[in-house]
Amino acid sequence: MKATSTTRRTSRPARPVRLPRSSVQAKALVRAGWNAASTFYRPERARKTVFGLTAARTQRWLRPLFARLPVGARVIDLGCGCGLPATRQLARRFEVTGVDISDVQIARARRLVPEATFVRADMSRVRFPPHSVQGVVALYSLIHVPLEEQRPLLLRVHRWLAPRGLLLLIAGHLPYTGVEADWLGSGATMYWAHADARTYARWLRDAGFVVERQIIVREPGASHTLFLARREGRPPRVAGRRAAPRQSGSVRP
Repeated sequence: MKATSTTRRTSRPARPVRLPRSSVQAKALVRAGWNAASTFYRPERARKTVFGLTAARTQRWLRPLFARLPVGARVIDLGCGCGLPATRQLARRFEVTGVDISDVQIARARRLVPEATFVRADMSRVRFPPHSVQGVVALYSLIHVPLEEQRPLLLRVHRWLAPRGLLLLIAGHLPYTGVEADWLGSGATMYWAHADARTYARWLRDAGFVVERQIIVREPGASHTLFLARREGRPPRVAGRRAAPRQSGSVRP
């Protein structure tokens, strides 16, 4: 769903804001928030984000995909943001589709990374055919999806991946759900929802992934967890779990 993502960090105290009452309201905040904050987060011609994320760092995170996926492999970047730096790095080697809920982020991505394909969509509702991709990347984007929709999304990602396909995910480290007004001085409110690292590891295993790597990404004022997971077989059946209702296809403007 969201664009490049980030964490709940700002240079000024935030005024209190009520939590959204529904997932629809939460996603509306994320969409409007990234539309307003896109250039605050990653200014034009900047070499890093406002929080110091550089191309060198994302390149290190992406190394397993570069080492193990063939040239021309199909890769989805969920929450691709403006396309910099990760989508551009992926597009140098793979056939990349970037998905983002923000109209502004997608417009910037199409201009900044013309070699990739971009879809303006809610990442929790977008659909791809089963076994149709070799890699999925979601860097700091799952944390903008309402918590109740995160686990079903991981199940769908597993279905999209071909056997031994890879998921690179940066998710929460500690549980948190909240909003912040005037995020980054953009005038917009932003929404986050995190589970903790242990919960994400369990959700990945329940979805049928093998978690190959789990490391803490330490940052000033916040920490996240990086997971490298491999698709292995079908998701195990869990007694008493009801199937999530099927939702509609890709969301486009």
